[in-house]
Amino acid sequence: MAAVEILDRSSLLEGLYGELVLEPARTAMITIDMHRGHLDMDVATMPAKPEDARRILANARAALDFARDRGMAVIHAIQVYRRIPGLGSEGMASPFWKAMHEAQDERDRLTPGRASTVSEHNIEGSPGTEIIAELRRASDYVIDNKKRLDCFYGTDLRFLLDTLGARNVVLMGINTNTCVLNTAFSAFNYDYRVVVLSDCVASMYGDDLHVLGLQNIARCLGWVITSGQFFEKIREGAAGVRKPL
Repeated sequence: MAAVEILDRSSLLEGLYGELVLEPARTAMITIDMHRGHLDMDVATMPAKPEDARRILANARAALDFARDRGMAVIHAIQVYRRIPGLGSEGMASPFWKAMHEAQDERDRLTPGRASTVSEHNIEGSPGTEIIAELRRASDYVIDNKKRLDCFYGTDLRFLLDTLGARNVVLMGINTNTCVLNTAFSAFNYDYRVVVLSDCVASMYGDDLHVLGLQNIARCLGWVITSGQFFEKIREGAAGVRKPL
């Protein structure tokens, strides 16, 4: 494939940032697959790069603590698979994932340069399914029946958000170009205001797809901002700051 230059949309993105209003009472934080299966290098079956894991965990912890201190709901959505006789993991029902399992070898892994396994990823009861402990508090909500790339698909996430009165969703986690992007699409389609924290996401598939995911969201679906910008917008929302008409 030919290299493609990323279109400069900075002027539009600046204008969009000026339009963003986040009221804490209407905002929920959603962590996506921030479990040991991606972020703990000792047990990860589909590991992010270690440096990405360290960056995400430090930034996410600060963002989540900031949100909790202001009464915002925190929801953790994690992927957990049952074993199915004759099939293996529930993930193997996907023709592409089954083909990926068969096609990858020691030289060319799903996670570039790092060992990974599709068929053994996040099996029910395995350490990989555990949410990273430093990110979880007793007051948080957990959705642990995510089976595919979209956190809304087959789960009660929408029901929970509506029960909480949330109309803004702030996304973070793994992977930028798959689960974060798919969840952003669904949230957009359900008319939630979509925000992704750029310093709290990464892709195990490579930096190129990480950038693709952020570009797609920022230019088509919602706001891609840093944690610092998120803090600013929440403080403004709590103070009732509005853009002049």
